Amino acid sequence: MGGSNTLWTAKEAAVATGGKAASDWAATGVSIDTRTITPGDLFFAIEGENSDGHNYVADAIKKGAAAAVVSKRIEGVADEKLLIVGDTLRALGDLGRASRARSGAKIIGVTGSVGKTGTKEMLAAAFGAQGQTHASIKSYNNHWGVPFSLSSMHAGSDYAIFEVGMNHAHEITPLSEMIMPEIAIITTVESVHAGNFVNGEEGIADAKAEIFDGMKEGGIAILNADNQWFDRLAAKAKSKGLKIVSFGEAETAQAHLMNFLVASNGSRVNANILGEEISFTMQSTGKHLALNAIAALTAVKMAGGDLSKGARAIGKIEPLPGRGRRELLDLGDKDNPVVLIDESYNASPVAMKAAFKVLAMVDPGRGGRRIAILGDMYELGADGARLHRELAMPLEAAGVQLVYTSGPLMKNLYDVLPQDKRGAHVDDTRELAKIVPDVLIPGDVVMVKGSRGPGEKPRMQLVVEALRALPEKIKEKGLAG
Repeated sequence: MGGSNTLWTAKEAAVATGGKAASDWAATGVSIDTRTITPGDLFFAIEGENSDGHNYVADAIKKGAAAAVVSKRIEGVADEKLLIVGDTLRALGDLGRASRARSGAKIIGVTGSVGKTGTKEMLAAAFGAQGQTHASIKSYNNHWGVPFSLSSMHAGSDYAIFEVGMNHAHEITPLSEMIMPEIAIITTVESVHAGNFVNGEEGIADAKAEIFDGMKEGGIAILNADNQWFDRLAAKAKSKGLKIVSFGEAETAQAHLMNFLVASNGSRVNANILGEEISFTMQSTGKHLALNAIAALTAVKMAGGDLSKGARAIGKIEPLPGRGRRELLDLGDKDNPVVLIDESYNASPVAMKAAFKVLAMVDPGRGGRRIAILGDMYELGADGARLHRELAMPLEAAGVQLVYTSGPLMKNLYDVLPQDKRGAHVDDTRELAKIVPDVLIPGDVVMVKGSRGPGEKPRMQLVVEALRALPEKIKEKGLAG
């Protein structure tokens, strides 16, 4: 059983996971969430801290799942629709490893303190222009996200891109050993999750270097020459017998930025990538994003791909929601809209400063102001208060005129801001979502950024949603008036 779209047959999945299947089915995809399941998916009933996927098996089958991977029989669901295993999360990993073993794709892994997901999207686009390409969806980069992404890879893929993340040491090694990348990119090493490392950034660098643990001798490590931990990372890569390729702004980097020009609709980048000069446009404006694009194109070059095709594909990428996407909001003057820069997905000190530089490049409209709406940055350890205070200077350099903050850590920043730049400080993001919409005027440029809170939805997204709803509210008010 199975056709050209088949990802896994019952027999293949049973052999890979050591499970038992009572019938011969064929799955065209893999799912761990009934909210996004599509007919033909193989549903994994993952048991988490807050929920048990076994409670959703019947719903998955009702929505057209080919079968469900479970660790027990499900009342009301026929055994013919079940693949019974000892542990569903382990089975997902086993299926991921089986997918890697049968694949002939060129495998690229990407990690780093910031920029992982954006770089993964650039890699997916650039390699997608070279051949059939599989890539991690969203930010699925942890102990379940990586095996999920692997098990979803079609056997016929030419290239596969995997994002790998961590909060603590020793988390990346098992994921790298599962992926076995042939090319690995470390975007940068910064004080993100520093509170989880007793030796600070040095420990973070060592944790990121775990991406090399699943690589074979002769693999390629693409490293940021501008980062202070380049030498440490290069030494670890060298100890694994890897070839090191550097990227960055410095001319000494093997792939380096030659020129970066910001335009009203994005930016233009000139780069030299291992001796080949290339110019391309991007729809985003951050120089840090241009450098990540250079890293992605370096991977294309090292894989024997066509740089021009890859660069053109990167030029078509729109900024992701929560990661720099811009929206124009009509607050009653359509020729003078508010520019909303949605950076709500996550935050760290280095990402905050990069976002402020982007904000500085966007000129307000007639009578408008630059406004920053900021939430706490998490996992910074004992340096948290200081790192929040130190955002005051880059905000000043970016020409930000008003700052609104929420959370106990951001209070440290608010207290050192000049009086005329203080918008308001509140304890809860929900309060910001009520306050800020009332202070915006046509022509403002407003950026929203903060760390993710518990659960799936970023906390600062509440503010973005409130701002996004403003035009409709103004329209309704006008009609009512």
